[in-house]
Amino acid sequence: MDMMIIISIFIVAVVIVIVYKGISNKRLSDSALRQRAVFNSIEQLTFIRLKEILSEANILAHVSFDALITTKFQHTRSKYQKMFADFVVLDKDYRVIAIVALDDQSSIKRSSEAKYQEALLQSAGYRVIRYNNVPEYQQIRESFLIETSEFDYPKQAQLADLGKLEYYHEQGSRRRVYG
Repeated sequence: MDMMIIISIFIVAVVIVIVYKGISNKRLSDSALRQRAVFNSIEQLTFIRLKEILSEANILAHVSFDALITTKFQHTRSKYQKMFADFVVLDKDYRVIAIVALDDQSSIKRSSEAKYQEALLQSAGYRVIRYNNVPEYQQIRESFLIETSEFDYPKQAQLADLGKLEYYHEQGSRRRVYG
């Protein structure tokens, strides 16, 4: 009988300690917020070199995959929702020319994750250019050699695109009334 009372008291004491620790963990306050650098040194050098070589292009950094690709199913979207592209290169008309990815050689896991991210972007139709480290000027020139012709569009193509916009504008201005 005495043993039952001792075991019961011990169990109640353990439960009280667990509940107390759970309550005290909920009362933790937030830590102080601090600024941090937008780029690490490799990203900073890469950004500078991309801007120098591709002066006509717009370079975006740390772009969410949500801004680049979409799907109608939430379970598919959840696979890429927390992923970011290092750099996105846009032409004058803000169309994506390529996505520049920088490898982080610090982990094998990150290497397989990088391949997965590249496969996702390529399946959506994007051109992915991957550099192992800070790319040399010549590497960037070679990677974007084909794309430089896309920066200067002929006037005829611009007018053709404008014609489409005017057509859609006319179609949008014609309202249909039913009833």
